[in-house]
Amino acid sequence: MTKEIRLNAFDMNCVGHIQHGMWTHPRDHSTEYNTIEYWQDLARLAERGKLDGIFLADIVGVYDVYRSGPAPSIVDAVQIPVNDPMMVVPVMAAVTEHIGFGVTANLTYEPPYLFARRMSTLDHLTRGRVGWNIVTGYLDSAARGMGLAAQPDHDRRYDAADEYMSVVYQLWEASWEDGAVLRDKSNRIFADPAKIHRVRHQGRHYQVDAIHLAEPSPQRTPVLYQAGSSTRGREFAATHAECVFVFGADKRITREIVADIRGRAAANGRDPRDILIFYNRAAVVGRTRREAEEKYREYHKHASVEGALAHFSSSTGLDFSRYEQDEPIRYVKNDAINSAVETLTTMSAEPWTLRRIVGRMALGSRNPAIVGSAEEVADDLIAWVEETDIDGFNLSRIVTPESLEDFVDLVVPILQERGAYKRDYLPGTLREKLFGRSRLLPPSHPVGAYRRPATCNRKSS
Repeated sequence: MTKEIRLNAFDMNCVGHIQHGMWTHPRDHSTEYNTIEYWQDLARLAERGKLDGIFLADIVGVYDVYRSGPAPSIVDAVQIPVNDPMMVVPVMAAVTEHIGFGVTANLTYEPPYLFARRMSTLDHLTRGRVGWNIVTGYLDSAARGMGLAAQPDHDRRYDAADEYMSVVYQLWEASWEDGAVLRDKSNRIFADPAKIHRVRHQGRHYQVDAIHLAEPSPQRTPVLYQAGSSTRGREFAATHAECVFVFGADKRITREIVADIRGRAAANGRDPRDILIFYNRAAVVGRTRREAEEKYREYHKHASVEGALAHFSSSTGLDFSRYEQDEPIRYVKNDAINSAVETLTTMSAEPWTLRRIVGRMALGSRNPAIVGSAEEVADDLIAWVEETDIDGFNLSRIVTPESLEDFVDLVVPILQERGAYKRDYLPGTLREKLFGRSRLLPPSHPVGAYRRPATCNRKSS
């Protein structure tokens, strides 16, 4: 095993994230999500396990496709209520030194001028440990909440996203030169105006004429995450992303998606290994297989299939309440997550039916968990990395914090013994820790087109 497995704790500032219904388990603490202590305890635990990051999902809008309304989601706390993920990053950074923070922000509803400042602020406060998960949204309920009749269509959202990236790259990389900030108290010069530039962008979707409000942060551009397995999403990821989250129903499909993304990156002039690819997993871990299976049966009693169907219906744009148990799921192009629809309807040899989908929802999620001893879980993770060419996993919570505690205490030491996982963090920013290179994006990334050449510092008079 030569590749070091990467791991993120996958969470969300809400009660029910991926495994729905688990908030009812007596040892689950997810209903404490709106307290500072909950997030600080999570950060300390993740850093004790040497995890690379805490990845915070987010959603704007409510899941209201299943049964034609929001009631099933509200009853089961299916990502509603949900708080702002950015607010909890500084409180976690305050009690940790190394763990990174990937935070989801929907660019469709975030003006780039203000968003760029918010991310620079987080990069400063975390000393360069922040990343941005770039999403374009997929819920019409969000569009209505923002005063629109409906969201833009899927591919048009990505077209706007490409232009959005151009704007924020200019703000982060081109507005303030290196050496612009002097902090010269004796001459009363904080910054050199000659090295601070106005960004002027007049595009189809965005118009900006402004100086970036924040001075350059440790990474300037945060580490860029993206979750998109559709054809258009893969092209966007291959162009911009440093970390990509993919979903494939099995190893064969996942391997094909990974190869396609790496191939597209090479075609865009990037090193395919400049992209780390993550797959979502959840694990029920025991000291023995029997212990794990007993825990799984206990968890299963609290799972909500209705909650899982409410989530999946909005993810795909398909109301599964309208299907008979053995009726094949039909492809319907819509503006939800196209890759999820394609996986269900065009990328599987065996037709997907409601019965088959529900059969995979034993823990309130469409993705079955790994259940086994710590050795078996480690074997499974290593096999996925070796057979699909992914780089690591987003570990979604089941019962919190118990599931992550089990993984940190039981699985991490085995991965370390096998040489598949780090024993300590590299120094530096999140980008330096992940890639072992500069805190800045490499010149081969599109950001290189906006970076200003270095100039000599202005001398104090």
